[in-house]
Amino acid sequence: MIMTKKSLTPELYRVCDANLNRLKEGIRVVEDIMRYGDNNKELSHKLKHLRHLAQMDDDALLQNRDSINDVLRTTIKSELNRSCVKDIITANFKRAQESSRVLEELFKLENVEYSERFKHIRYELYDLEKIILKL
Repeated sequence: MIMTKKSLTPELYRVCDANLNRLKEGIRVVEDIMRYGDNNKELSHKLKHLRHLAQMDDDALLQNRDSINDVLRTTIKSELNRSCVKDIITANFKRAQESSRVLEELFKLENVEYSERFKHIRYELYDLEKIILKL
């Protein structure tokens, strides 16, 4: 699908919705590990702040959601391989970073302010990943 028009189609809203959910879920996993597992108020607060920055009230996202028909809905074997908490943290940081990049790129078509917000989130996640994985 090649588009020259500068806007999000229903299909691209679906991509944004899935990535927004993935972004917030990935951040939440790490946030909860820092909050309840490490009792780290500072890092869990920073992660919570980023998760709240990712909130969007956009009816088009919800209207175009079609999780029932997601062709990759089933779990793949590599998603089941976690040997320690560090593996979980790493996987969820990567998930969140990749999702924020997708959102950054797609919102360049519709709302540059949103695009910049997701770029900011991505770079904050890079920094937090380095800090948390060194603990």
